[in-house]
Amino acid sequence: MNRDARAGGRTGDTAGLDPRRWKALWVTLATGFMSLLDVTIVAVALPSMQRDLSASAAAVQWVVSGYALSFALALVPAGRLGDAMGRRRIFLWSLAGFVVCSAGAGAAPTIAWLVVARIAQGACAGCLAPQNSALIQQMFRGAERGRAFGLFGATVGISSAVGPVTGGLILALAHGTQGWRWIFYVNVPIGAVALLLGLRLLPRVARGRRESLDLPGVVLLGAGVLGLMLPLVFADSGGLRRLWWLFPVGLALLAAFARWEGWVAARDGRPLLDPRLLTCTRGYAAGTSLGALYFVGFSGVWLVFALFFQDGLGYEPLDSGLAVTPFAIGSAAAAVVSGRLVERFGRLLTLWGLVTVVVGLGATALILRSAPPGAEAWWAAPALFVGGVGSGCVISPNVTMTLSDVPVRMAGAAGGALQTGQRLGGAVGTAALPGLYYMVLAVNGKNYHDAVALAVGCALVAVLGALALAVLDLHHDRHPRGRRDARGVRTEHTRAGHG
Repeated sequence: MNRDARAGGRTGDTAGLDPRRWKALWVTLATGFMSLLDVTIVAVALPSMQRDLSASAAAVQWVVSGYALSFALALVPAGRLGDAMGRRRIFLWSLAGFVVCSAGAGAAPTIAWLVVARIAQGACAGCLAPQNSALIQQMFRGAERGRAFGLFGATVGISSAVGPVTGGLILALAHGTQGWRWIFYVNVPIGAVALLLGLRLLPRVARGRRESLDLPGVVLLGAGVLGLMLPLVFADSGGLRRLWWLFPVGLALLAAFARWEGWVAARDGRPLLDPRLLTCTRGYAAGTSLGALYFVGFSGVWLVFALFFQDGLGYEPLDSGLAVTPFAIGSAAAAVVSGRLVERFGRLLTLWGLVTVVVGLGATALILRSAPPGAEAWWAAPALFVGGVGSGCVISPNVTMTLSDVPVRMAGAAGGALQTGQRLGGAVGTAALPGLYYMVLAVNGKNYHDAVALAVGCALVAVLGALALAVLDLHHDRHPRGRRDARGVRTEHTRAGHG
């Protein structure tokens, strides 16, 4: 029996599948890790960039915000393009663009050059991301798909958690004022190797008839997401106060987008995001909402920890990253294991993971508030590890269950919408939780321990909201009422482990 057959279990489950699919998966995971890492890795290098390029604080903020904005805006249109034109093609072109933009960012002579390169780099990363989940849908099935999504979920969780420590490590190794450039240059050789391997290993599929892109849908969705994200990404510079009016505008545009997509689907057109994904595909709406809520707490809490350890306790960037490494370790280990268990336990696994996250982060908040001075990181390490184990049982199983019943022809758009929700949730968390942290500091006279405890406690509110959604989805699965799938076919079956 060959290696792929052993990986997939029964021989019948792997019949007709590409024998190189596991090697191809590692190529997509490596590129996914690299693109998601770039969301957070540059945060620790912003002071160095500002000094070296003589930039203002507002200008250098665009290095992070521009990437996050273009990343989120590209996700759903790129997923739809991959569905229509071929995921392999979009993946390879996007990866090539990401490598070129990384080199351009590293060589930037001015802050304007750097910001433009980062916006373009974020757009390429946003085009890459939905192809990852769609290629898993395309290359795997059955229990193998759960295992592949487990590895994908581990990639998402770890890349978010290790960004600060990776950035700190690169700065520590690259001495001098120009060290920040290596944060971008390191992508070039990794991306080039991944591109060569992708050309060889990613599966080709027969090209169907060319489909037109829903341009009105692209405009409405992009403008709506921009309206919601722009005030959040500029929250540190007063964006919430100056740009609050964009929130109702963004919501109105998203409502118009939903109506337009329904109109296109009703006339047998090809909408950017088929409404039946939300209304008829089992678990998709609940899973997407759960992911968005979870990322409010998951993404925001990392910035709060960085502020606490660096500003409050005087840690160096590398030491600050190492202080939260137990969470990343627990998340990585649990995500790989949970990918094997999701077929058996279904939403129960996510439920258990969310409860564990609440316990771990709740204990971390209490410990950081009361630990002896100088011992905070050591005392919090076990609780962070427990929270990480729980997180590893949330992200990858939720991705698997959210996308498991999505037809392969819609996989790119569905994966893009799922990750757009996560990006929006992350934007809310990274704006709200640090804002709350600073507000507490202003009120209580720079008591950093109280500030971090309260901010982490508020992150738990978002996690509890995700837990409530998981309970409702579990109840819904145990009491099916003739749901219809994305093709409109009546279905009474439930997920594995639930009936």
